Amino acid sequence: MKKNTKNSKYTEIITEASTSAKELASAACASCAPRVTTVETAQTSAEASAAAEACPFHIGIDVGSTTVKLAVLDNDNEILWAVYRRHHADVRATIVEVLREAAAAYPNETMTIAITGSGGLLLSQWLDVTFVQEVIASKTAVETFIPKTDVAIELGGEDAKIIYFDNGIEQRMNGTCAGGTGAFIDQMATLLHTDASGLNELAANATTIYPIASRCGVFAKTDVQPLLNEGARPEDVAASIFQAVVTQTISGLACGRPIRGNVAFLGGPLQYLSELRHRFYLTLNLDEEHRIVPQNAHLFVASGAAMAHESNKLSTFPQLIGAIDALGDTQGAEVGMIQRWFEHGLTESPEAMARIMTVIAFVRPGDLYGQPIDINVPEYGLKLLNLQLEDTADTAATVESNN
Repeated sequence: MKKNTKNSKYTEIITEASTSAKELASAACASCAPRVTTVETAQTSAEASAAAEACPFHIGIDVGSTTVKLAVLDNDNEILWAVYRRHHADVRATIVEVLREAAAAYPNETMTIAITGSGGLLLSQWLDVTFVQEVIASKTAVETFIPKTDVAIELGGEDAKIIYFDNGIEQRMNGTCAGGTGAFIDQMATLLHTDASGLNELAANATTIYPIASRCGVFAKTDVQPLLNEGARPEDVAASIFQAVVTQTISGLACGRPIRGNVAFLGGPLQYLSELRHRFYLTLNLDEEHRIVPQNAHLFVASGAAMAHESNKLSTFPQLIGAIDALGDTQGAEVGMIQRWFEHGLTESPEAMARIMTVIAFVRPGDLYGQPIDINVPEYGLKLLNLQLEDTADTAATVESNN
């Protein structure tokens, strides 16, 4: 540890990842405890298995908080066509866009289809398409492509996961806080007047790591801005931001459980940001033998959904596009229901909140694709962020039945 003699709140400067992974894991905040899920092997129905065997192509669509991923696989689990695209909160338009691109490559082919991701549940219901839980999709992809994995670390736009594959399968996921995720990295990058890839380039030339809070973007900004004002090198600040993400992931999710053995790095941020992976390597003391960085790590969940073979429904890309184009009335009914929920001052369960957020992601402010609506989407979205999730979805259903 090296001391800075300058009179500053940043007197302690970390020159290496000296805080051990064990120490970080033990420092987990009880108020931000991760959601822990134990996974049992799912049984694929005979109908779904038969459909998978009869059909040579399989579609997996992962609708995340910031991106849409689509992968087309064959029966050998080879990715034939794929796309990874930010949706900038316009999920519907982005999905239609990627489906049209896929339709140009596969205009008439019939395929099985499955949807996954935090924004995919309601879409799957609207389209009557099988929904695959993210943890099942990740499990399927990891066991197929990288079976030697002991632990997988996956970072997304607004979620972070650690999945343990020893003694069964256990997933640990962040709760309501998006600190230490792709959205956090984007937010911090703006302070350096760059984007995530620019942050990665800066971090490659870092020589010093500063302690930065990562649980909250607001707290992190109060650390980053004074550093910049005091003349800290942007390269060092960039690497420090990545180290903050590592610290948050390990301390907030592992909660004392060791991360060891063969560790896989999944998700868009870890696929594209090599310096972020480097900070994980140093903190976890991972040598090259125990690092797993698979090709197409950003497509693992979409690929896993396609490979799960939980669907016996066959479709073509033009049929999917047509089904989405016909969703207007369905969305209007959902938005009306949401309005009544808020009018009654309800707070909802995480499951109901996920449904609300999916609807909001599909609706433009003040307009439902040409049909006027009475919901102010940004205002309702802000209310959602402040909800204390106390009541259950049953309460909402009771109010809905009384209207």
